[in-house]
Amino acid sequence: MRRGYSDHKNGTTTVKVVCAVCFWLFSLVWLYAFQADVLAVSQHILSDGATHYNRSLGAIFITLALYLLQLVVSLILRQSKRSYALTYLPSMLLLALVSDFNFDSDLHYSLGSWKWIIPLVLTLWGVCVWVSKQMLSFDNHNNVSNVYFSRDVWQNVLLQLVMVLFVTFSTNTNAVLHFQAHAETSLLHGDGDEALHVGAKSLETNASLTMLRAFALSRKGEMGEHLFEYELEGKSTDLLPLKDSRSRLLLLPADTIYKHLGGRPKRPINVWQYLNAIERDSFATKAVADYVLCGFLMDKNLKAFVHALPRYYEISDSVSLPRHYQEALVMYRSNQGDTIVAHRDSVVYEQWTAIRDLKKQFPKVSERRVRALENYRGSYFYYYLYK
Repeated sequence: MRRGYSDHKNGTTTVKVVCAVCFWLFSLVWLYAFQADVLAVSQHILSDGATHYNRSLGAIFITLALYLLQLVVSLILRQSKRSYALTYLPSMLLLALVSDFNFDSDLHYSLGSWKWIIPLVLTLWGVCVWVSKQMLSFDNHNNVSNVYFSRDVWQNVLLQLVMVLFVTFSTNTNAVLHFQAHAETSLLHGDGDEALHVGAKSLETNASLTMLRAFALSRKGEMGEHLFEYELEGKSTDLLPLKDSRSRLLLLPADTIYKHLGGRPKRPINVWQYLNAIERDSFATKAVADYVLCGFLMDKNLKAFVHALPRYYEISDSVSLPRHYQEALVMYRSNQGDTIVAHRDSVVYEQWTAIRDLKKQFPKVSERRVRALENYRGSYFYYYLYK
């Protein structure tokens, strides 16, 4: 009898330890590696910028708080070792809720679909707890301990796996939101390279991420060289979080961008009014030039681009222009029937004629777009023709 009780006690302890290790590992990795940037944005918005989220401390303290909640739940329910993992569900539910902050267009917090998910999950959990309580009489403590040890452990691990899948699929895994949150966090810490690296190869983007990439490139003086290598969305009006813009900042202060360009707008104005005003009032920094020129290119306004280019860059055979400016200039001159460009900028001109002549090789737009994406993505030619 005493040995059977000892085996049962040891088996219960083993189940508890395994469940605790699984929970701590998942929670720490989930919070530190996958949700840290989104949590930083959420805390910033909820506190109106008064507090800042720390990736390491946040992961540890949130996990500790959720584990303490589980201990309280386990003391109340006194679940058998066969279904002990059920005591982790309230903690897992809170972990999912913390990882899935929802904000409307005005950045106001909203429960969203959690209004009905929480009651539903808690109801199902209550039913599962009740059923497991009814099955307590079927526990046999006199069987060989190692057999029941194996079954009980894996049964609880399976229950925790179901909860892990629930957290994973019920929280905000929107790639673009994570790209933007990580880019803003990186820029806030002065790491422009990391901001540019995140999601660089992805075809998913939005106007806000385009604005952040333009800003990161501008700080490096490489906007005219690399902007169109990224997947872009929006037009020139989305380059700054101003009037008529679809771009918005979640974490990075807008003044960081305005200071980089020369000054903060005093009233609601659009991008072009802002750029013209700081140039007129002599507040503009050198970065404004690339915002103006790339703004015209994003709008596919080659005529305005060519007219503005000499204001900021010397146009001569001895001066090398940033890549995208050279591409746009060659394209414009070629469309104007300038035959000299074929000899002066032969390499760029050949690329332009090659992507332009895809129309003859592939009559179907879908086929032509795929070929252009494979061979010319990252050039202004591709942006101009296929975006």
